[in-house]
Parts: sequence; C-alpha cells; structure tokens
Amino acid sequence: MSSSYLATRMKTVAPSASGAAAQRARALAAAGRDIINLTAGEPDFDTPAHIQQAANDAIARGETRYTNVDGTDALKRAIIGKFARENGLDYSPAEVMAGTGAKQLIFNAFLATLDVGDEVIIPAPCWVSYPEMVKLMGGTPVVVPCSENAGFKLDAEQLAAAITPRTKWLTLNTPNNPSGSVYSEAELQALGRVLQDHPGILVMTDDIYEHILFDGGRFSTMAAAVPALRDRVLTINGVSKAYSMTGWRIGYAAGPADLIRAMKTLQSQSTSCASAVSQAAAVEALNGPQDLVAKRNAEFRDRRDLIVGELATIPGLSCLSPQGAFYVYPSCAGLIGKRTPEGTVIRTDEDFVAYLLESQGVAVVAGSPYGLSPYFRISFAVSEETLRKAAARIRTACESLQ
Repeated sequence: MSSSYLATRMKTVAPSASGAAAQRARALAAAGRDIINLTAGEPDFDTPAHIQQAANDAIARGETRYTNVDGTDALKRAIIGKFARENGLDYSPAEVMAGTGAKQLIFNAFLATLDVGDEVIIPAPCWVSYPEMVKLMGGTPVVVPCSENAGFKLDAEQLAAAITPRTKWLTLNTPNNPSGSVYSEAELQALGRVLQDHPGILVMTDDIYEHILFDGGRFSTMAAAVPALRDRVLTINGVSKAYSMTGWRIGYAAGPADLIRAMKTLQSQSTSCASAVSQAAAVEALNGPQDLVAKRNAEFRDRRDLIVGELATIPGLSCLSPQGAFYVYPSCAGLIGKRTPEGTVIRTDEDFVAYLLESQGVAVVAGSPYGLSPYFRISFAVSEETLRKAAARIRTACESLQ
C-alpha cells in the first residue's frame, strides 16, 4: 500500500533507536537465538512490595476511574512534597502535573512551545528522543557534541556559542542517558550565568535518573542551583527508574504555571489522565520508605564497576566510569577500520553493534543516534552473571577482528 497519505512531518522523524534495538533483540530471542539483551533502559528489579500493595489497595477502594487530567490531588501533593523535601523547591498545585511517563510530558512541553524554525540546544550524547521530538514539532535540534575529555558535559562557552535569536530551549539530562555523566551545582551555575543574559530561553531539565548516583555524588537541578531561572525552568521527573516502575507509566513535571496549564490542555486532548491505579502507586513511591533506593544503587554501583573493569581489558575499547544512571558509553574508536572474520570492514559504531549482535548475540545500542560517535551504549541493569557473560562475548568479538 502506498504511504502517500502520511503527513510530511513523518519524513523528518525516526523511530526510537534504543526501542528498535530492544525490539530486534527480543525478536531474535523469540526465534531461538541465544541473545544477551543490554539495550533496556529499565531496572531489572521488581517494583517494591509496598508500592505494589498501594496499587492493590487502590483497586480494592474502587479507585479505577478517570482522575483530573493533571493528576489526583494526592499525587500532586506528593510531587510538591518531593520537590520541597529533596530539592528545596517550593511549587504550588498550579505549577505541577503528572502524565503518562516523563516522555509524554517532554513531548507536551515541546508541542506547547515550539514553532517552525525554533531551535533547541541539546548537548550530546543525548537521549535519542529529544532531537526527534523537536523535529516532529517543526523545530530545529541544535546538537552540541560534548567530548569524552569534558566528561560528556556542556560547558558555558559551548552554550554561549550555540545560542541564536531562534533559541527556545536548552535541554539538560543529569544523570545522563547514555553517558552517566552528572552535572555539579557549580557546572549548572556556570550555564545559568550564560542563560541570565538570554531571558527568552527556557530550560528543560530531565532528572529521571536523579536517585541513581555513585561514589558519594550529589544531585543538583537547575531550578535550585540557579534560583533566578526558576520561572523558566521545566523540571521533568518520574517514578520509572528509581522505583522500578517503568511499566506503570507515571511521570511528573514542575514549572511555570502558564506552561503547565498549556501542557495540561494538550494532555486533555490526547491521553487525558494517567492510570488512576498507577497514580496511587506513585503516591506511595514518593511518600513511602526510600531505603530500597540506596540498596539498589549499591547493586548498580557493583555492576558498573564490574562492566567498566571488564571493558578496560578488551582491546580496542575504552570506557569512562559513569557517575550515575545505569549505562556505560564505551568508545569503539580502536576498532574502526578493522575487518570481521568474514571480511567486512567496521567503519562505524553501527557496524560494530551489528557485528556484535550477529556474531556473538550481544545486543547493545549504537552511539550515533545519541549524537556522538564512535561509541555504543550498554545497560548494566542486568545481573552480574549476565554482565560477565556479555563481557566474555564482547571480548571474543573484538579479538576476532583483524
């Protein structure tokens, strides 16, 4: 069938690269291949029992109907309490909302604010969906490569150079997907000083990995680090990563009341409210005991140390140790130009990732969709046994190249 009926905008947007890699891995496994899937951006832990119980209790109380579009009063109170308790930020109910995952709220924010030609500064490596969402709205993603030597982080000089009269947003993701880099308060303040000279620029800070930090690292978010910018910062967060609730689909946002109101209007005409049962579970996640977060972080840290240590001994690969999140972003620059046993030249990180999957059954995500090559992303949200097995296969693949 012809696709001539599709909107022109569909020519500008690509499917999620990480989602496509995960789907390919699942398809091969379903077909009987022995696949180690390191593509998934979700914890392998179960949702904590007290959160599951809160959902069960909500069902028993009959809380299975529509709620307010922007979230139940109980969830909005929990969101406000979380920002006050953990980030020192004071928000009113009109400045917060919940949605069907952090991703929907980011989409809503861009849809509410971007006109054709508006620019969004996106430090790379970046989550694969930011540039695609911007393009879908008719905007222009301004992807700024941030080198490994700089810890994969944007500095004030780069930010100043990227700003033009069309700049509408700066996006920040800390801890970062895919690199695991974390911006310090001082680094955010340096960026903030640049932004104070450009009052028309909004800041979106995606804090979804806020609680997954290592080595005594401290989390800082732009609205708290630079109070002068508070009224033009949209802070995005959710319960997916910290509380192993990816499938519950609850994200939340805090920001200027007029922007939140516009996002709520868009949501009212698309998905409407998030699941009532999931919202009840999210209230318990935010208000309930937090001790499991630290315990699971310790397990993530051990997994990080394991995979970083293994990668350091594999010829052709190098890898910074991430400060947060549950990904490593190794460089495969030392393998570019080599040949597979079948004679195929590895010219890009995408070539290497394809070779790794076909030859060894290890599924990872190429670095190019994240805006920086030649790298690839490994999720270490899997067991240590799985990571050891994967590392052995990666070693075999690399040592087989000539």
